[in-house]
Amino acid sequence: MNAYSIAKPLLFRLPPEAAHHVVHRGLRVAQATPLERLLRWRYCVEDERLEVDEFGLEFPAPVGVAAGFDKNARIPRALAALGFGHVEVGGVTAEAQEGNPRPRLFRLPEDRALVNRMGFNNDGADAIGKRLDESRLPDVPVGINIGKSKSTPLADAADDYAYTYEAVADAGDYFAVNVSSPNTPGLRELQDRGPLVDILSRLQEEGASPLLVKLSPDLSEAATEDALEVVRDLDLDGVIAVNTTTERDESLRSQNAAESGGLSGAPLEHRATERVRFVADRVDVPVIGVGGIASAEGAYRKLRAGASVVQLYTGLVYEGPTIASEINRGLLELLERDGFASVEDAVGVDL
Repeated sequence: MNAYSIAKPLLFRLPPEAAHHVVHRGLRVAQATPLERLLRWRYCVEDERLEVDEFGLEFPAPVGVAAGFDKNARIPRALAALGFGHVEVGGVTAEAQEGNPRPRLFRLPEDRALVNRMGFNNDGADAIGKRLDESRLPDVPVGINIGKSKSTPLADAADDYAYTYEAVADAGDYFAVNVSSPNTPGLRELQDRGPLVDILSRLQEEGASPLLVKLSPDLSEAATEDALEVVRDLDLDGVIAVNTTTERDESLRSQNAAESGGLSGAPLEHRATERVRFVADRVDVPVIGVGGIASAEGAYRKLRAGASVVQLYTGLVYEGPTIASEINRGLLELLERDGFASVEDAVGVDL
């Protein structure tokens, strides 16, 4: 029994967003103290077989934290100390935003899932950029997820994304363009070829690199093909597959499945893995795989499907802070079982 097995029932008595803030405060307390070093000693798995080199960056392990967990870039070092090989902060918008009305985050414990309709609540690009610039960042890649301000018209989206990029440019190791969140009105329309080209071209002109785009699992195959054609035409650096889904399978058991917003967690795992495979089979750039990962086996499936590295969020909620360490140790066993010398050797073998 670990500490989280004791704490989890207590946290789950709190509203999900309140529990999230409790965990954040605990990690902030540990950050930049001897506790951080203790966490690093306990949870970081150092093994050359886990290392991944992509985007001109060195990932000490393939498992990272997805955007949404550290929206305001307050705890990237603490998360790295838990054994994560990269941390993606944000989504960051040009304007500070309160987000959607509460409640806006819901647990689906019977389904090991979450539904969120947070709405890009964050401190805004200027504040987050200043915080990142003044912080001692971890020795793992820090990505910055960029979204559109709710008040910005879709026609002005490229300017909005460019403003945010300029505010955070100095601190990011890579930049993820989020045009796929279901919780900002009209945002997913920016996945259409015209606006997508406008946004990505503008960011490239501003010097954003490595530049990735995060896609929705709800796009049709034809629409995904169109988006990937943009990736190829603009020589983008990578793709993140996938964001949360607005679709609901009939197998969901929790009453909260009826809540509007983006569904994440176990119900998305297979679909996300298949979308990773679909993307990786059609582009020659690295893919970051996201969706439903809560075990070494789940991470391994996405790696074998073509993801160079993977991310999780919901798995942290259900499995606790040991999850990265457990996945990394489990991956080493799976690699040894299947005769791979490294994670990189396993990437895409099922394509």
